[in-house]
Amino acid sequence: MKRYFIEVAYKGARFSGFQVQENAHTVQAEVDRALSILFRDTITSTGSSRTDAGVNAMQNFLHFDTALPLHPQFLYKINAILPEDVVLRQIYEVPMDAHSRFDALGRSYEYTLYTHKDPFMQDRGYFFPYKLNIDALQEAATIIKEYEDFTTFSKRNTQVRTFICRIEESYWKVDGERVVYNVTANRFLRGMVRGLVGTMLRVGRGKLTMDEFRAAIESKDCTNADFAVPGHGLFLMKVRYPEGLLTPFAFGR
Repeated sequence: MKRYFIEVAYKGARFSGFQVQENAHTVQAEVDRALSILFRDTITSTGSSRTDAGVNAMQNFLHFDTALPLHPQFLYKINAILPEDVVLRQIYEVPMDAHSRFDALGRSYEYTLYTHKDPFMQDRGYFFPYKLNIDALQEAATIIKEYEDFTTFSKRNTQVRTFICRIEESYWKVDGERVVYNVTANRFLRGMVRGLVGTMLRVGRGKLTMDEFRAAIESKDCTNADFAVPGHGLFLMKVRYPEGLLTPFAFGR
């Protein structure tokens, strides 16, 4: 038996999220289906990061186990089976105790707003044609790095033991008509990035003072956060693992 990590990217518009759910169309279900077809055996994967309905990923990982050999044209054949909005970028052979979720050291997300109507951005960003105070957004993003308890930004009914997250990067970037929030942390809670973005937008619109923003964080009450921004503006950009864990599988060796 061998364990493999696979790196995928996907456009989330047609999916009910990443993780397998009963009676729902998900990215992981499509990956498992493609693997099972190629191996002619039932393959059940484990995902590194859950993403909600509509959320996109430039990079996400899953792992699976099999005793069967990899087809020499594995990447080509898997991508021929997968739907057009999912791509398998690479496969890595890893130790049997490696885990795509628990071995991840950090994750990076981007949330994109676009300020002028653009049909090419409609499922890859949030159309937000309102005046924003960018300096206030930036100050709010900097404040976030001062905190570790993000209970306020976790949706209800989440099954986690701790709401502590270590934020490594938190900043906004203006690129022409796009305003992008970048955040990197060792872990994220359910709905956390969208909650951060939605609440910071209230600051940027002058509807929440900086003191009120701090009070919302310190309240540890999710009713004080705004989770209303749509999922399609959110991208999982990167999942970081220990150096040396991921070496692309060498076909034909």
